[in-house]
Amino acid sequence: MIFLELVLENFGPYCGRQVINLQPNDKEVPRPIILVGGMNGGGKTTFMDAIRLALYGHRAQCSTRGNLSYHDFLNQCVNTHKSPTDKTRVELAFEHIENDKPVRYRVVRTWEKNPKDGKDHLGILDIRENDEWLDEGLVSIWDEYIENLLPLGISNLFLFDGEQVKELAEQEQPPYIVVEAIRALLGLELAERLTVDLEILVNRKRKELVDTKELANLEEIEKQLTYLQSEYEETKDVEKQELEFLQQAEKEQQEAFDKFLSEGGKIASESSQLEQQKIEKTKQAENTRQEMSELTAGVLPLKLIESLLNQAQQQGEAELKIQQQQIARDILVERDKRLLNLINEIDIAEDKFAQIKTFLDEDVQTINTSLKESPWLLADAESLSQLGNILYYLQTAKNTAKQQLEQLKNKEEEIITILRQIQAAAAPEDYQKLVELVKEAQDKVTNIKTSCETVTRRLIELQTEIDKLKKDLTEYSVQTIERNSKENIIDASIRVQETLKLFRERLTLRKLNKLENEVTECFRYLLHKSDLVHRIIIDTNTFSLSLYDSNSKPVDKHRLSAGEKQLLAIAFLWALARVSGHNLPVAIDTPLGRLDSSHRSNLIERYFPSASHQVILLSTDTEIAQKEVKTLRKNEAIAREYVLKYSPETRQTTVESGYFW
Repeated sequence: MIFLELVLENFGPYCGRQVINLQPNDKEVPRPIILVGGMNGGGKTTFMDAIRLALYGHRAQCSTRGNLSYHDFLNQCVNTHKSPTDKTRVELAFEHIENDKPVRYRVVRTWEKNPKDGKDHLGILDIRENDEWLDEGLVSIWDEYIENLLPLGISNLFLFDGEQVKELAEQEQPPYIVVEAIRALLGLELAERLTVDLEILVNRKRKELVDTKELANLEEIEKQLTYLQSEYEETKDVEKQELEFLQQAEKEQQEAFDKFLSEGGKIASESSQLEQQKIEKTKQAENTRQEMSELTAGVLPLKLIESLLNQAQQQGEAELKIQQQQIARDILVERDKRLLNLINEIDIAEDKFAQIKTFLDEDVQTINTSLKESPWLLADAESLSQLGNILYYLQTAKNTAKQQLEQLKNKEEEIITILRQIQAAAAPEDYQKLVELVKEAQDKVTNIKTSCETVTRRLIELQTEIDKLKKDLTEYSVQTIERNSKENIIDASIRVQETLKLFRERLTLRKLNKLENEVTECFRYLLHKSDLVHRIIIDTNTFSLSLYDSNSKPVDKHRLSAGEKQLLAIAFLWALARVSGHNLPVAIDTPLGRLDSSHRSNLIERYFPSASHQVILLSTDTEIAQKEVKTLRKNEAIAREYVLKYSPETRQTTVESGYFW
């Protein structure tokens, strides 16, 4: 199993949509580590809780949940800065092998503040060739499905934090969650559940022996059963006959209705409506004709001389322009006279005076040449303005008349269609016959359906009575056997319980022996003092660890430093994960705790790259510091690096690529 991607949207301190790619590097050089850096309170624990919540929902053992109900826990996880319309969302995409083929799924959980029924909405998307399909069937069995992949009982062996390691290191006996994981791992949980189930079965059988009643009379039961079975068969024949009648009646009903349609019955039933429609359409057509008549009383008849009116407008505008030019010419002539008089008075040379006069005369002559055309329409400006208004109103009247003609044409076509329908309607006497024929067919179908329903209800009643008598008969035949069988079950259950107890003890010894070897190997591998511990023994009842040196003498755990105790706890969890047989990712929050530099080096170089094919480390800058991260990079163990950027002002966290250094 590999975690591919984690999406956090408005979850805890993560505001907006944060996408974290978790795929390890699986090229020639394996790089299993996904390194996520974050300061205390920056969202590392929330990161781990998101993985647990996505996988297990209301069963998730989230560290921030405590004793909260699932409803209150979901409310607590909603980001305080999100928009009221946005939802909180957690997605986890993963891949695993199913039927020797890799399959990919995306688990999506969404909810709002104060979720309905106190639950989230679960969706499982099947990821195939860059496309995602909702798998509704998998949603209904998700708890069972994920229990086969990563059982909740052993999840803490793969998803754990520094506090869990610290608690395991400091206590003489493992904490409750580790003990439960060991029991699930060794199969002891199943054996204990079988023992409890057997005890429940024994108590139930003892009670049944005490509460057994008198048996019914067998002969009376058989007689009554025979009678009811005979009546059931007769009623079944009646039902078959009624269904045949119903089929024939429905056929006749359809034929009557088809005849009603084909012979104009439907149109006749709507004749009054058609007459009303004809009257309305005729009235609308008359209104349109009246409006057109009113148009002809206005400027519309001038359409006959529209071209003459346009010519008159053009001629009038041309003559008006000539009049304006003549006025300008007269003004210029008067100005020229005054100018010549002035020039003559100021005693200019005669030749220059003659040149000026010649120029002015030629200019006037040029203007006169352009004004040769004589006006004949003699229209003034006001008349031309009125002519322009007439032409404008004429154009408007033409457009209106065109629209009204089109409307009149449509109304007349609608009237013709209605008249054809009225003509196709059946005569009143024929219409009445058709209506009676359809009603008769409908009444016949209704009566037969009622009869069929009565027969069907009687069949159900008979079948219920027959089933009850058969059950009584079976109990009569079996009760004598059961009386003896119950006593045998009680005796056998007691023997099975004793066998289970012996089986549990032997199973514990055999599996614990394998676990002891794994714990010893892991601890010696991580410990830089390889001669300190030679063998580790696990107590079969409390699962506490006992250490022995090479001379088989006990090694007091108090001799171990705090760092060595933490290494022992990590070795214990590592061994449990290896013995589980599940090829699963490992996620560790606050992984180094109080280890000194030597022990840290052993974990950095030996444990983290080998803990699993995918290792997610959530660390502060003082745990996996600059020296440690350089070592991991040098050893090519890191596939991806992220840092959780927390803003104290907004109290929000964003995920960015890269680490602290």
